[in-house]
Amino acid sequence: MVFAFKDVSKNRGEKTVLRGVSFETPESGVFMIVGPSGSGKSTLLRLFNRLDEPDRGTILYRGRDIRSINPRRLRREVGIVFQTPAPLPGTVEENIGFGPKQLGNDVDVAGLLRQVGLSVDFAGVMADELSVGEAQRMMIARALALRPSVLLLDEPTSALDPASVRAIETLVHNLVRRDKILIVFVSHLTEQVRRIGGEGILIDSGRVIYRDGADKLADMLERIGG
Repeated sequence: MVFAFKDVSKNRGEKTVLRGVSFETPESGVFMIVGPSGSGKSTLLRLFNRLDEPDRGTILYRGRDIRSINPRRLRREVGIVFQTPAPLPGTVEENIGFGPKQLGNDVDVAGLLRQVGLSVDFAGVMADELSVGEAQRMMIARALALRPSVLLLDEPTSALDPASVRAIETLVHNLVRRDKILIVFVSHLTEQVRRIGGEGILIDSGRVIYRDGADKLADMLERIGG
């Protein structure tokens, strides 16, 4: 396992968003976090790399309590891409190279662009000139530039057109097959859950209510109105 959540709860003010959540992730492949809108999926995802902290319970990363791991170091190994792309000012190349540059590392921008299905000609394009689908693929390339072992994707296709949705889904499959990393993918869409595959958990009202493979997760999500 890469991550283990043990009786984890999270509050927002007086509201309990996550209640006694416990599960383990596999070493690699796709791990789905699915559930209706407002069920606590995105809050849970932010706990993986300490963008948020639990109010109760323990989260282990490769056997270590993540509270003992420096957040910056953890986030180099556990990257995240959010629902809406948020590029930095500058070119695509500058965006992708930002993280490695902070660490004094080189980065193969052309290779990363090809990896996410973008032409190397995009390197010199200003990031704010990209379509939403292109920008989201650039954000994934930026996360991959740090060579993470885990990639967190928070409903990464929610703002995209159908062609861009399929491009991102194909990219997920390629990353898992080629790079053997763990991708934690959040979705509330039953058909997308089936297309992405893998295994995972179903959350409703902040609780894990089901764990299984993608097809059965999608069936259960459909039943509860996802």
